[in-house]
Amino acid sequence: MILVLDLEVQPDYRYLAPEIARLTPGETEYRVFVDEPVQPDLEPYDGVILSGSTASVYDDEHADWIEPAETLIRRCRDENVPLLGVCFGHQLIHQALGGVVKQDERRATFVQLESTAGDDQALADLDPVVPVLHADLVVDPADVLESTAQTEYNAHFCSRHTEAPIWTVQFHPEFTERVRDEPSDWADGDHSFEDSNATRVLENFGRYCRGDE
Repeated sequence: MILVLDLEVQPDYRYLAPEIARLTPGETEYRVFVDEPVQPDLEPYDGVILSGSTASVYDDEHADWIEPAETLIRRCRDENVPLLGVCFGHQLIHQALGGVVKQDERRATFVQLESTAGDDQALADLDPVVPVLHADLVVDPADVLESTAQTEYNAHFCSRHTEAPIWTVQFHPEFTERVRDEPSDWADGDHSFEDSNATRVLENFGRYCRGDE
């Protein structure tokens, strides 16, 4: 069982985390963590996925659920529970472990990543074209997180923990043509969904959690 935690603050925008739950192989459980930021018992779960959000990890107004989410991240690390952070989740994991996130420009399109670590299990067999929906970036990564992919505008686009089973991606592996009309500012640019197999990240994480890797 993989626990998918929705970190989206706007109810009308909660379409991405359910897609994570739908596309991740095996059995999943979906919870809206921002509405009820209670620490889950991790023992029943094979892994945890943290979703994206229109909030920013440095927003003090959201401390009531961001701080519990950071505690959960450190619990996953300490209890060796596999953890995947997507977009906001990627940024939050870095912040929880000592990194710095700052505001950048809004991007809602396809970008190309370049792998900087060939043996990253989360990125195995991933094509370089991936969809992004974000306006913040990790600018100073946590010391324990090794950057594994970059784009022309960010050197810390994906990462993995040096010891614990933790992976992070700035892009949205769950964003497919099925939900492309949800964000009002999405634009394909020079690529299309046919150029991307970003869902592979969820498949890779699911396989790892099941012990297939």
